[in-house]
Amino acid sequence: MPEPQPRVTAETAPSSFRVLGVRVDAVQISDAVTRMESWIEQRHGNHYITVTGMHGITVAQRDPTFKAVLSTADLVVPDGMPLVWLGRRSGHRLRRRVYGPELMETFLQQTTARGYRHFFYGGAPGVPELLAQRLAERFPGLQVAGTHSPPFRPLTAEEDDAAVREINSSGADVLWVGLGEPKQERWMHEHRDRLNVPVAVGVGAAFDIHAGRLKQAPLWMRENGLEWLFRLAVEPRRLWRRYIIYGSRFIWWVALEQLRLRKFP
Repeated sequence: MPEPQPRVTAETAPSSFRVLGVRVDAVQISDAVTRMESWIEQRHGNHYITVTGMHGITVAQRDPTFKAVLSTADLVVPDGMPLVWLGRRSGHRLRRRVYGPELMETFLQQTTARGYRHFFYGGAPGVPELLAQRLAERFPGLQVAGTHSPPFRPLTAEEDDAAVREINSSGADVLWVGLGEPKQERWMHEHRDRLNVPVAVGVGAAFDIHAGRLKQAPLWMRENGLEWLFRLAVEPRRLWRRYIIYGSRFIWWVALEQLRLRKFP
């Protein structure tokens, strides 16, 4: 079966490179902001952005359905210095990673005056409301279209339909999704044909960070590929598997790919 393709044209598609068979778009935060505004202006269908790092690409190696989720995203941005380094090795001038919390912050900083409406979907009970409150304090004039914290368990068909109706009726221009990777990417992929919001962005921990519930790593650690060490120290029980097991697999597989000892379709 042929691999599904993202809904972008050759004229508008950004340059990209592949890591373990996964397309990564060679963009920076400013590029992502520009593309988001373009989709809002066009208002043609729903577009989703995956903020992808080492973990997501590793998950995709064992789960072809998740690789398809990434493949059909309208933008796969490099969240993680290993992807930036690999992009540079492929000839792309990537200065920095596209860090999810920073992408959200930058978009709000640059566009709040334009009156875009924002919906926050995800997080623990009370988190999206707290997030919206904190962001409204930081960015006066921010238009909050709505908030919704789904239960951690799988939703019933009725609950899912109700959530989609709530989002669609809100008139949102941007849907920020904070369900964690890979759940948020799957959710955006599965709902793209039912959503009338121009842009959906999976930003994971950005909800807890901007709501003040989770500390960020120092800037020097984030910019030098050491954020994983900080997050592992803060949440060892939740993240040890992601960084120790999946991280080791990623390094091994990338080494095999770079040495041309193994091909990743």
